[in-house]
Amino acid sequence: MCFWWYKVADASEYLVITGAWINDLKIKKKALILPGQKFTRIELSPVNYTFNVQAMSAEKLPFILPAVFTIGPQVNDMEAIIKYAKLLSNHEKDSTHVKELVQGVIEGETRVLAASMTMEEVFKGTKEFKQEVFAKVQLELNQFGLFIYNANVKQLVDVPGHEYFSYLGQKTQMEAANQAKVDVAEATMKGEVGAKLRQGQTLQNAAKIDAETKIISTQRQGEGKKEEVRVHTEVKVYENQREAEVAEANAELAKKKAVWDKEAKVAQVEAAKAVSIREAQLQKEVEKVNAMTMTEKLKADILSKAMVEAETKAQEASWQLNQKQKAADAILYQKEKEAEAMKAVAEAQLYARQKAAEGEFYAKKKEAEGLDVMGQAQGAYLHYLLEANGRDYPATRDYMMINNRMYPEIAKINADAVRGLQPKISIWSNGGEAADGGAGSSNAAMKSIAGLYKMLPPLFSTVHEQTGMLPPNWMGTLSAEGSQPKNIEA
Repeated sequence: MCFWWYKVADASEYLVITGAWINDLKIKKKALILPGQKFTRIELSPVNYTFNVQAMSAEKLPFILPAVFTIGPQVNDMEAIIKYAKLLSNHEKDSTHVKELVQGVIEGETRVLAASMTMEEVFKGTKEFKQEVFAKVQLELNQFGLFIYNANVKQLVDVPGHEYFSYLGQKTQMEAANQAKVDVAEATMKGEVGAKLRQGQTLQNAAKIDAETKIISTQRQGEGKKEEVRVHTEVKVYENQREAEVAEANAELAKKKAVWDKEAKVAQVEAAKAVSIREAQLQKEVEKVNAMTMTEKLKADILSKAMVEAETKAQEASWQLNQKQKAADAILYQKEKEAEAMKAVAEAQLYARQKAAEGEFYAKKKEAEGLDVMGQAQGAYLHYLLEANGRDYPATRDYMMINNRMYPEIAKINADAVRGLQPKISIWSNGGEAADGGAGSSNAAMKSIAGLYKMLPPLFSTVHEQTGMLPPNWMGTLSAEGSQPKNIEA
């Protein structure tokens, strides 16, 4: 009977026992359930909860925080398991009640934290924001005995109608594209400059290697000549030694020949007759062979001369053709290089003219801008002077002429105009006006006519002195005395 009341929990479970002889509750892996006691199995495996938390930043910008939390009872903490058993053992971990509880905690803490941060802080400090959210949520879940085993927050998402992150991503993308264009242009510039630099270094190194090669070649030729002289000397010494050895061998051979000659003469006498017979036979065969050899030799000589002459002419023709092709290739290469040089010169002249035109245009533009600014400044200055003088134009004009030293310049110009003329100045004086000043008004008209007649002689005298002209006869003549101005009393 007791065997049937002995209960054992699975590896991921605990038995929660309540009832008789237990003050609160008891957590066990295996236990004997007595009469008056009840038990409940609690599952300790964590469960995944997926949420789309809606929050709002400090600037009142809404956003969505997609998150996946792996939450379950904390198996290493018996106190947390007891809390979980007391509060949530009657509900399944994936039930709506537990999910709403966890979701409420996560959404509440996320909204509170997001409301204290700007959107830029949330976006740039995403990692810190996530860690702060997890820490806040874990504090709230501790009172239920739950533990966050894993949490994965996805990329922040815009709320429909508020495309902040989308626009921010487009801005980043455009900045990256523009920077890429700048990098490509800079890399292209570096590549072209590097290519030109490598070409110049290649030409310099080639010239250097050619010079070093010539020096080394000259040194090698000198060493070769020295070696050749040394070898010739050794050969000559060796030849002399060999000649001495040959002379010694010849002397020894002469001695032996004397003995051999004596023996040979005896043998020669015996063999003379046999030799004569055999010699006749061989002579006949030799003559036949000589005749055939001469015939074949003549044929071979004629054929060889013809083949050599044909081959010589073919090689000469091939050499002439090769020389003509090389000359034509050299002329073509020269023409191509001249055309390239002319093209480069034309492009350089065009570039120089373009830069000169651009410089002239820029100078004219700056000159025009300077004149415009000067005119504006002068206009403002004139307006200020007019306002300062109470909009009195004559006073302003006189001030500007004095300030610009116009009057001394006018006097200088007039003085320069009459300089060197040496004019003659005649002073006429009517001495009778003071004496007759007391006459009556009846004599006023006569005095005016008398004054006019007094003025004519001095005037005619002055005109005669300065121009050499005499008055007409009907007006009278000038006397020698009258040629000088003088005072005539009325």
